[in-house]
Amino acid sequence: MSVQERKQRERAERERLIVATARELAEQQGWDAVTTRRLAERIEYSQPVLYSHFRGKREIIGAVALVGAAEMAVALRAAASAADGPRARVTALARAYLDFAAHNPAVYDAMFQLDGGLAFAKEDTPEPLKDAFAALLESLGEVAGDGVHPGLFTEVFWAALHGLATLTRARRLPPEETGRRVELLVDRLAMV
Repeated sequence: MSVQERKQRERAERERLIVATARELAEQQGWDAVTTRRLAERIEYSQPVLYSHFRGKREIIGAVALVGAAEMAVALRAAASAADGPRARVTALARAYLDFAAHNPAVYDAMFQLDGGLAFAKEDTPEPLKDAFAALLESLGEVAGDGVHPGLFTEVFWAALHGLATLTRARRLPPEETGRRVELLVDRLAMV
C-alpha cells in the first residue's frame, strides 16, 4: 500500500469516526449537544482536523443523514423482501419505516427535520437519498393503481408515514395505535 493510499484510508476512517460519534452524541443528548468542540474531545482530534473533513455542523448532519438513508433503504428492502404479496410487502415496508424512525430519532431528524444541506428530489440529490426513495418505490409502485404515477403515489404514502412517525414521536398520537394506523393506511391509501 502506498503512502497516499494509507493516508486516504486513514482520512476515510477518521471521517467515519466523526460521523459515528456525532450520531451517537445526537442519539444520547440531542443535536444541540453536537458541537465541533465536543466532537473533537470525544474523538481525540483537534477542531481543525474536524474542519478538514466538514465545514461545520450542517455538513456533519448531512453526512449522518446519508448514512441513515443507506441504512433505511436496507431495512425497507429487507422487510419488503421477507413479505409475500403486495399487501404484506406494503405493510412490512410501512412498519419498517416507522420502526426505523422510532429507533433512530436523531438520524431521522438529520434526514428529514434538520438542515444538512442536502438536495431532495433534484438532479443533484445524493445517491443514498435516491436509493432510500427507490426502496419505497419498489414496493409502493406496484400498488399505485391504474392511472396513478408510481412516484407520486410513493411521495404521498411516504408523506403519510412521515406524518405518523413525527406525530407519534411528538406524543400527538398514542403509539399503541400504530399498528391500526398502518393497517388503515394500507387498506385505504394503497387499497391492497
